[in-house]
Amino acid sequence: MQIDLKQVEDASKELYIRALKVLPPDIKEGFQGLVARETNATGQSVLATMIRNITVAESTDNLLCQDTGLPIYNVAIGRNVTLDGFALKQSIRTGCERATREYPLRSSVVHPVTRKNEQTSCGAQVPVINIDFVDAADHLSIEMIPKGSGSENNTWLHMAIPADGVDAIKTFVIDCVLNAGGKTCPPTIVGVGIGGTGDLCVHLAKVAATRPLGSRCSDAEGAALEIQLTTAVNQLGVGPQGLGGDATSFAVHIEVAATHITMNPVSVNMQCHSARRARATWTPHGLAYGF
Repeated sequence: MQIDLKQVEDASKELYIRALKVLPPDIKEGFQGLVARETNATGQSVLATMIRNITVAESTDNLLCQDTGLPIYNVAIGRNVTLDGFALKQSIRTGCERATREYPLRSSVVHPVTRKNEQTSCGAQVPVINIDFVDAADHLSIEMIPKGSGSENNTWLHMAIPADGVDAIKTFVIDCVLNAGGKTCPPTIVGVGIGGTGDLCVHLAKVAATRPLGSRCSDAEGAALEIQLTTAVNQLGVGPQGLGGDATSFAVHIEVAATHITMNPVSVNMQCHSARRARATWTPHGLAYGF
């Protein structure tokens, strides 16, 4: 399957705008589940306000949040897809720039030392473009995630001692959620990476934080731990926007990787309640947009 890179450029622009303006259905359903379980009056009021904000933003064709985030594009390439990989990355970057200039969007991306803003939502190594390959013949998908600073600032890595076992993992995750408090605009998705190297572990936490609600860790031990930690986190009383209540988190998501016998990295990366993402998928039937 041959991919038209001009179409990739246009889709990359469209995905950025879509992700900022339309909240995925699983997140909306997640809100309804939290409302049904919230017992705190303040928590109920805050959740109602957040849902109202989402409704108003979408009905008036406005952004869900003023933070346009750091742009992340996750690319999955099938076996029979033919394309120029370098040109693919350039097309995505150009689409990201066009979204910022033509829509226009606030550029939230600056140089880390000078803090200079090029007003393109791009810079050195940004947008972040992750490329993977999938066992599907004629398939290309690009997922766009604008990761806001309120969530990204709450990222931690802990090189746990293997002898401390699963209790060290649980304690670290709980401590991170308490440390974040209301700074991540809860209810959150708490992403946890376990294993790998330090850098892989942090990446896994990001993957976990941006997974759709209702998905489960493919590892049985990780999936069981997700359930336990989700229950524990929602007993902390942080609540919506950190103002108290039951709805601290939609869910705790975990991704795991094998690691070294003498180490056990654990990372936490959070996603705010405005868990924005959008996806474009190419198949022999054409291009389709979704989440």
